[in-house]
Amino acid sequence: MKKQLFYIPFSLTFLFLLILILIFGLGALFLGFILSAFMKIGFSAGDALLILLLSLVGSSINIPLAKLKSEIPAVRDSYVRFFGVSYRVPIRHLTRNETILAVNVGGAIIPILISAYLLTQFPSSAPMAGAGILIVAIITYSVARPIRGIGIATPALIPPLTAALAAILLSSFIHIPGCPIDQCRVVTAYTGGVLGTLLGADILNLGKIKNLGAPVASIGGAGTFDGIFLSGFIALLLI
Repeated sequence: MKKQLFYIPFSLTFLFLLILILIFGLGALFLGFILSAFMKIGFSAGDALLILLLSLVGSSINIPLAKLKSEIPAVRDSYVRFFGVSYRVPIRHLTRNETILAVNVGGAIIPILISAYLLTQFPSSAPMAGAGILIVAIITYSVARPIRGIGIATPALIPPLTAALAAILLSSFIHIPGCPIDQCRVVTAYTGGVLGTLLGADILNLGKIKNLGAPVASIGGAGTFDGIFLSGFIALLLI
């Protein structure tokens, strides 16, 4: 007599509800992390939620800045028949391409405005923040890769981890008069994660964009939005 050893000890309805609870629970936890990160730099819960919504909505909005024209070399094969035999003849030609250079609202403009606000509110933290931005920019530039047809892509977790580590180390070894350690650390982490990523991933690679064949290349957009978006609040959560 066969006995069934593997079975679900509850109904499928309960399993479906359990999955829904898990999904919404993780979503609420993730939202809480983001809100707490922005509240750490002085924003209220309402302001933090508004910034989050504007960033997500703004991620789909790109403001055109310029049109880049380039000629990309390509090889097309042509075949010639001679005495019944086909011979391949590679023909080199130039493909003209136009790329619209744009700036992303959610991935560039909003983070830049927040960084500018922090630096004006806490001006004494500017030297340390500048050092953090430089460190993150160098590391991000070294790992950013141009991808044909898309633009510049960068690993999402490297910029925020670098920003958090830079903020911790800089605030531990450098003490600026009039700038409390916690305050300098928070400003350095956010501005380094955001501005350093923009500088290292997009700005320093502008010369490569026109040769990638992408119809649109957005500063702070596809390829780098996740890194910039994550950098701000992950860096704050890690310090």
